[in-house]
Amino acid sequence: MTDSTEKDKTGTDSTGADSTGADSTGTGSTRTGSTATDSTAPGSSESATTVQDNSRAPSRRSLIGWGGAGLALGAAAAGGAMAMATTGGDAAPVAADAGAPVAFHGAHQAGIATAVQDRLHFAAFDVKTDDRAEFVRMLKDWTAAARRMTAGKAVGEGAYGGPAEGPPDDTGEALGLKPSRLTLTVGFGPSLFERFGLADARPEALVDLPQFAGDNLDRARSGGDLCVQACADDPQVAVHAIRNLARIGFGKVAVRWSQLGFGKTSSTTPEAQTPRNLMGFKDGTRNIAGTDTAGLKKHVWVAESDGADWMAGGSYLVARRIRMHIEPWDRASLQEQEDVFGRDKGEGAPVGRAKEHDEPFLKAMLPDAHVRLAHPDSNNGAKILRRGYSFTDGTDGLGRLDAGLFFLAYQRDVRTGFIPVQRNLATDALNEYIQHVGSAIFAVPPGVRDADDWWGRTLFSSTKGA
Repeated sequence: MTDSTEKDKTGTDSTGADSTGADSTGTGSTRTGSTATDSTAPGSSESATTVQDNSRAPSRRSLIGWGGAGLALGAAAAGGAMAMATTGGDAAPVAADAGAPVAFHGAHQAGIATAVQDRLHFAAFDVKTDDRAEFVRMLKDWTAAARRMTAGKAVGEGAYGGPAEGPPDDTGEALGLKPSRLTLTVGFGPSLFERFGLADARPEALVDLPQFAGDNLDRARSGGDLCVQACADDPQVAVHAIRNLARIGFGKVAVRWSQLGFGKTSSTTPEAQTPRNLMGFKDGTRNIAGTDTAGLKKHVWVAESDGADWMAGGSYLVARRIRMHIEPWDRASLQEQEDVFGRDKGEGAPVGRAKEHDEPFLKAMLPDAHVRLAHPDSNNGAKILRRGYSFTDGTDGLGRLDAGLFFLAYQRDVRTGFIPVQRNLATDALNEYIQHVGSAIFAVPPGVRDADDWWGRTLFSSTKGA
């Protein structure tokens, strides 16, 4: 989350409200007054493993190939030459330089507390099959493919060299590329629990998000039965991962919507330089750190006592596409911009303070300043872990950039995390310059423990028909 007071991608604060502020309800008030400021968790699946880039499986591919039923893929975990150690998810900077892998196995899924990578490809899927066994088979196939791709290996037996009569197992665009710290994180939407006899397993915390003031949601960019979040330091590696999973799932699932992201807007490595959002302000000053075991346990990881045993070690993800009204923002005065956020644009210091990490004095900010409203002290201590990304998707046809923040926030319970914070941001001055146009919520199950485990096992093995 951004600093305890920080804004999400667009600038929410540590509290985790969308970094762009609450619902895009824009208060069109003219800013006056306020002065400008002066002047993974241990045991997580995010630790690294030793692997060799783009190695190929030695056995021949069956003619059925990837994407067909009965796929048999050796779930060999990675082995090889390059090693990198991390615990709980935050890799050292040298890891990114080396294009190193992030471990796939662990108590928690990688891509949550993991050090935030530079690029994102996020996809939500609709389920197209009514056959539970077929869907479970797909999840196992996805897991096996993800295990290889995150280790820098090709899917199945690779993109070439197999039988000419059938399509190759891998699409091939990542050949020769390093793992680039690729992480793949899977989540299940509320609508999935209407299928496969899963109704009784839906967690109470997996609520349908309410309508927030100012929302203008596009149904075509909202919802989904399940999602995959692919993060990497190389955009082609992230796109390759989603493409291959979509191909493997053909006939069982179909992409509902997807989003590309660049320029992380939040960080889980507080010792690194704080990134800036498209409004030019530092974002994520006090986000939960991937090494903050106590903070992750309290605010991010679901506990066995929370009510859904199969979710223990998992988390809840809120994804919001937040359009920024870039053109009006760029015409606003510097004083106006700093008043809106409650921080100065250069150093990132809160109003009346000198340094970015100085404790904010909330009462020195205007009542509708984003940092003031999003701060945990204004939200009963609520915090969320944010992993937002900037996006630009061309223009809106009216000469304006379609740009903003793709807000991603993980928390232990949405009812005590995102929802109350977002409601508190209803009067946020930032709402004049943003609007929430897409929305989804997902239950993110615990990590894949070993080579015999698979995404969703805890859910499907605990329900009828497993």
